[in-house]
This record gives sequence, structure tokens and C-alpha cells, in this order.
Amino acid sequence: MKAVVLAAGEGTRIRPLSTALPKPMLPVSDRPLVAHTVDAAVDAGASEIVLVIGYEAEAVREYFGEVYRGVPVSYAVQDEQAGTAHAVNVASEHLEGPFVVLNGDNLYDPDAIARLFAECPAICAIEVDEPSNYGVLSTADGTVTDVVEKPADPPTNLANAGAYAFPAEARDWLEVPASERGEHEITDVVARVIEEYAVSPITFERWLDVGRPWELLEANEWKLGELERRIDGDVSEDATLEGTVVVEEGATIKSGVVIEGPALIRSGATVGPNAYVRGATLVDEGAKIGHAVEVKNSVLSAGATVGHLSYVGDSILGRDVNFGAGTTVANLRHDDASVQFTVKGERVSTGRRKFGVVAGDGVKTGINTSLTPGLRLEAGATTDPGEPVDRDR
Repeated sequence: MKAVVLAAGEGTRIRPLSTALPKPMLPVSDRPLVAHTVDAAVDAGASEIVLVIGYEAEAVREYFGEVYRGVPVSYAVQDEQAGTAHAVNVASEHLEGPFVVLNGDNLYDPDAIARLFAECPAICAIEVDEPSNYGVLSTADGTVTDVVEKPADPPTNLANAGAYAFPAEARDWLEVPASERGEHEITDVVARVIEEYAVSPITFERWLDVGRPWELLEANEWKLGELERRIDGDVSEDATLEGTVVVEEGATIKSGVVIEGPALIRSGATVGPNAYVRGATLVDEGAKIGHAVEVKNSVLSAGATVGHLSYVGDSILGRDVNFGAGTTVANLRHDDASVQFTVKGERVSTGRRKFGVVAGDGVKTGINTSLTPGLRLEAGATTDPGEPVDRDR
């Protein structure tokens, strides 16, 4: 069975992190977000991976190539973002039998994905507290009878998680009319499959839709928490590593450093001397944490640098960000309310009591810059030495 993985979107809600990188390629633990989905499909027995690409497509091609973990990889280009059914339809030339459809910006429970492959046709769901906010599965006698969008009186608490196993005939049902919002929806294809087949519901133990920056933090908290301790890099005898810490070969941990896991220090990264890393923290390839820096529960993307005497908490730094010495991130409001963040021009609640800054690729701060909670720094933005920044830049 082939797996169609959707990875063509622009990821506008997760900006500025997706300014020059597709959202599915953002880092989650030791690989891009979409690689976790592809790995789940490979582990479930996929005979081929068909990646639907569009925005910044070359980054996806470069990572996966023509063969990934021994499984052939094909590509279908979606030039126009016209809905999920449209995305799968552009991949239809690669399909000739039953197939699975997965989202490249979701994290899935791998065991459930294995069951999805085994029980085709099937649809995955997640139990939620407020199902009226989602598309909800109706079930009877162990099969799915309908998917109802945001019902006032939900028939179950099973929210549609957007992972499907389709019979071969569904390939011919992908050309559905546009919905009211102008998109060709995969749920119309699902409705046809439910009419023609007994569709099994598969319930996830855990699932995450990574759409906004704080959800990328949550994704890293999940996957870093699954690591097993491994020390392959160069670690000073004067460093202290507690809990689940992975130091890849080629990484350097200098004297006086304290790391409290879960934490992943990737190849080429440098920490210290005398730095403190705690919480679920990813220090990606080539990133640097300087002298007397504290980093807590954050993502430092490839090539990011945090200069000495700085603090970064609950934040995401894009590629090649450079925080000047003494840069301090505030991650907690004085009124203790949830931190807000700008998504597509509107301030929305992150639902997190602690949330720092999101810095796009190439951001540079002057020394002794102060950054307030929920701050959004667009790619290439700069600050002056000693500047307090309390508005998005």
C-alpha cells in the first residue's frame, strides 16, 4: 500500500518560521516534522511514499531523495493550494491500489498508523473534550457512518484526525466540486467511501496538528521526551548531564555546562562553557550556546547562536539567528495570563502560561536587548544594543 503524504502548504500560521522553509521541514527532535510521518508510514509497511510538494519544494526533495529507508519516494507537485482532495488528486498518477493519506504537518501515534494500514478502508480519530469544534465521526456497529462538521449535538467525542486508508476505487473519486470556502475537500471523498464500504474507526492515543509556533514547541516536547540517553560527542569531564540527554557525534559540551534532559545536542553544535540547558530543548546542527547562557524549553534551529550572558526560555529561534550577548527573553506575563502571539495579523492566545519569542531566520539582536513574551521577529529583523522590544518586528 502506498502512502500519500501532504507537504505542499505554505504554513502561513507558523510564520515567521516558514518564511523560507516549508512547515513540514521545521525541526522536531532529530529530523524534520514530516519525517516523523514518513517514518510512521514506512514502519507500517508502505510500499512507496508519494510526497505532495509545492511551497519551497526543493527542501523536501533534498531531504528524502528517491529512496528513503529502503522505500521508493515519488513526488507530485501541487502548484495551487486548492484543498486536500486536490492535493491527493495531483498524486493520483502514482496510485493504482489501496492507499493511505497522511498530513505532513501532523504527529501521529505510530501504532495507530500501523492499524490504519492493516484495516483499510479506515479513518483515524482522536477523542476530544469539545467535539463540536471539529469534524466528528458517527459510528455504529464498529464502523463509521458519517463525518459531521462542527455539530451542535455531537454524536461521539471522536474528532476526525485527517488520516485515511482508501480503497483503490477512491482514486477515481478525487475530483470533487469546490466547497463553500472554495477548496476541494477530502471529506467529500471520505463520504463516498463510507457510502460504498464498511469503514473502520482507528483511535489515536496521541496526535498533534502542528499549525502554529507554540505547537512546534509541543511537538518537540513530545518527541524529545521519547529519546533514549546517548553520549557520542565531546563532553568535558566538568560538565553535568542529567536525565535523557543525547549528544550526537560532532557536538561539543564544554566545562561547567549543566544539561537537564530531555535535550538533544546535534552534530556540530557547541554548548558552553558554564551554560545551563533545561527542559525539552533542541540545539540543532551547528547551533551555539555561549558562556553563562541559560536556555529553557526551546528550539534553536540549525546555525542559531545565543551569545554569552543571555537567557532564552520557551522560544523558537530560526536558522542562523544571532542573539547578541546579554539578550534576555521574558516568557511570563505579570498578570500570569496566557501569552498571546500574532497569527495572520491577529493576536491569539497560545494557551501557554510561559511563551517567549519566535525569531525567523537570520534575526540579529544587539547586546543587552530585552524581548517581551509572545514577540514575533520576522526573518532578518534586527534590534539595537540595549533596546527593549515590546512590539512585533
